[in-house]
Amino acid sequence: MHDRLKSVSGKKVLITGAASGIGRATALAAAREGAELVLTDIAADGLADTVRVIGDDGGKVLLARDLDLTDYDAVTAFATEVHDRHGSLDVVMNIAGTSAWGTVENLEHRHWRRMVDVNLMGPIHVIENFVPPMVRAGRGGALVNVSSAAGLLAFPWHAAYSASKFGVRGLSEVLRFDLARHGISVRLVVPGAVDTPLVRSVEIAGVNQDDPRIQRYIKQFQRHAKTPEQVAAIILRGIERNRFLVHTSFDVRFGYWWARKFAWPYEIVMRKANDGFDSIYQRVTRS
Repeated sequence: MHDRLKSVSGKKVLITGAASGIGRATALAAAREGAELVLTDIAADGLADTVRVIGDDGGKVLLARDLDLTDYDAVTAFATEVHDRHGSLDVVMNIAGTSAWGTVENLEHRHWRRMVDVNLMGPIHVIENFVPPMVRAGRGGALVNVSSAAGLLAFPWHAAYSASKFGVRGLSEVLRFDLARHGISVRLVVPGAVDTPLVRSVEIAGVNQDDPRIQRYIKQFQRHAKTPEQVAAIILRGIERNRFLVHTSFDVRFGYWWARKFAWPYEIVMRKANDGFDSIYQRVTRS
């Protein structure tokens, strides 16, 4: 029988996407709680800055490596180095991700491929390499996967993104039961609006993102969004409270409940939402 992991304090914690956004904020928050961190991100400069800030604050980084999670061999080599130097980990957090939106007739193959490679296969590569050693170590632990509200609900223009994020959700639901017998709890984080650099860099297929109307919608999104620091605190609290589904905002929690409780009205709302987004698209592309 394993004691449930209730805190990251004193635990060896892997965090992907640690150069910016939710990943960076979670790394800083975990360091303040006394975690010993293993960090990775594809952005070398941002990752180095995260490591510097943690060190300046007295935190502990065991190892940091700039890494492309879509490269299975690179992830495997990194995992080998981590395990050789520090043994198995206690907590694995899959936070790194990217986004692209668009209707099916505007999405290109590269968009679909990128979403699946980064958002789904990236976490799978990490899980393949880091979770089995946790199982063999027999100490229990936690696996934290960041999906999205778009992994729960059918948002307009999100087909490629949702394909990856629904995948993370399904993967997590299975592992929740698969890993329970090993004392490894699984947390599925489903952020709603979060003001990260991803908001400003998201590619919208077939749309000029510099269009003032699109910029206005982005600013509206940002006004209602959580900060990465708020989400990081929610993630760590979710570990403490032993919750599988970790919501970052009430609207997502309510929307998911409502979609399951009232499937027929949900379908009507989603159809109207898609019509509304299509109207926006028509206006933007005609000008």
